[in-house]
Amino acid sequence: MNTITAFQGGAEQDQAEEVQTLPHNIEAEQALLGALLVNNDVYDRVAAIINDTHFYDPVHGRIFEIAAQRIQKNALASPVTLKAFMEEDEGLAELGGPAYLARLAGASVSVFAARDYAQMIYDLAIRRDLMAIGEEISDKARRMEVSNEPTEQIVEAEQRLYALSEQGSVDTGFQSFLSAVTEAVNVANAAYQRDGGMAGTSTGLNDMDKKLGGLHRSDLLILAGRPSMGKTSLATNIAYNIAKAYKKGKLPDGTEGAVQGGVVGFYSLEMSSEQLASRILSEAAEIESHRIRSGDMQEDEFRRLVEAAKTLESCPLYIDDTAALPISQLAARARRLKRTHGLDVLIIDYLQLVRPASAKDSRVNEVSEITQGLKAIAKELDIPVIALSQLSRQVENRDDKRPQLSDLRESGSIEQDADIVMFVYRGEYYKEREKPADHEADKMMTWQAEMEELHGKAEVIIGKQRHGPIGSVQLAFEGRYTRFGDLAPSRYGSGGDDF
Repeated sequence: MNTITAFQGGAEQDQAEEVQTLPHNIEAEQALLGALLVNNDVYDRVAAIINDTHFYDPVHGRIFEIAAQRIQKNALASPVTLKAFMEEDEGLAELGGPAYLARLAGASVSVFAARDYAQMIYDLAIRRDLMAIGEEISDKARRMEVSNEPTEQIVEAEQRLYALSEQGSVDTGFQSFLSAVTEAVNVANAAYQRDGGMAGTSTGLNDMDKKLGGLHRSDLLILAGRPSMGKTSLATNIAYNIAKAYKKGKLPDGTEGAVQGGVVGFYSLEMSSEQLASRILSEAAEIESHRIRSGDMQEDEFRRLVEAAKTLESCPLYIDDTAALPISQLAARARRLKRTHGLDVLIIDYLQLVRPASAKDSRVNEVSEITQGLKAIAKELDIPVIALSQLSRQVENRDDKRPQLSDLRESGSIEQDADIVMFVYRGEYYKEREKPADHEADKMMTWQAEMEELHGKAEVIIGKQRHGPIGSVQLAFEGRYTRFGDLAPSRYGSGGDDF
């Protein structure tokens, strides 16, 4: 008997400790429910902040749930109407039965204070969830199981914490047309203040910016091309240009952020961070990248290299060269970078090297999961995401080697999920491989003239753009430094026109 008494006493003590430990405010819950039962219009003010799961007392959660269901059906929710639904509720009976509903109505707060009470209840619920996640992380870490990898636990914990931080956003859902128009005018004003340039982040390439309007937040951009076309070079050029132009300041909404350029995250799944850095150094110092790697430089060139490296030290460009990253881990690392250093543009080189979170029955479904995941990252973090992509070999079988949307590998999902699809094309690369024999003088002269016309030129073909025209942009390409730039006006052909 003493043992049973001791056990009961211990259980009561644990329960008392839990009540003391878990953050809650019963009075705030009672006041809010009272206001809701007196004036059903309160529901519209608090529904975007809390739901029944946020209440500490489960009886209060059930009262809120039943009241919400009736209000959503345009029916009255009051102590009298709720009595019929809760007469057999054991929890309510312990609190005094239907009379408790009347007492709640008597303890109501004003309609204007209800929102503050709801926010308080939500904040306390988040604290309880944080404690629960912490206990679960600790419990999982203690269990030594073969399938329970610590790195996977870290990713899972980050995902849960980030999901928790995104809950309860009161600005989601429908917004009035007035607020939507105001936001559109603010975007137009930002473009107007830049002399009609653009509202998005500048790529550092003027002709491309004019066509795209800059890189827009929450957009997924696909940059595709065959090997040796220079898609990685173009991506590193854009990354360097954005990071180099970075300036921090106060944004129109009053928060701190990038007023020019931005913080860039670069997933290099194919090349090492050292190789990628060599490419960027080559562009900045104007020294061939192979000479940088081999150390074959003159003294003045090495001095330029050191100066360029010093300049790059302050650039907010972060490189992750982990191979074969799953899309879930890629998202978790991007969230972490945004949280710790900020993040304005994310680049992935390249899409086909990203792994799906789980094995699928076909490669098309795997790529579909990856592209949907990348679009979700763009929307979730409110940043442009540029993903490089390979093209199928069918390009090589055509006379006109300019790529099309149908040339994208697993093109259905990539084309569907992307906001913008661009192709890098260098006619010089293909023309060089058509060199005639030395004894064919006429053909050689024609070939040399065509090569001279194509030399140092590249074309970015915009095959899809949700909020702008398709067409092509002519760029200059310096192969020695793997650098793209704006083409001098005198060298423009007809490629800059819309299709």
